[in-house]
Amino acid sequence: MVKIYTGEGDTIKGERIIGEARKISDIKVIVKSGRHKAQRIILRDNAMCMVDKKLKYIK
Repeated sequence: MVKIYTGEGDTIKGERIIGEARKISDIKVIVKSGRHKAQRIILRDNAMCMVDKKLKYIK
């Protein structure tokens, strides 16, 4: 059974996540901690994501 989260603010977390959408935003560089950087995009219009590879260690 596959769980589908559709509520506002629901979060998924994984080692590798696949996303699909009709429209995506430009890539934005964000600060994670200190000098470490990450990237963020926004998926719009019928967006869906799924975890392709789970985290090895969960804190």
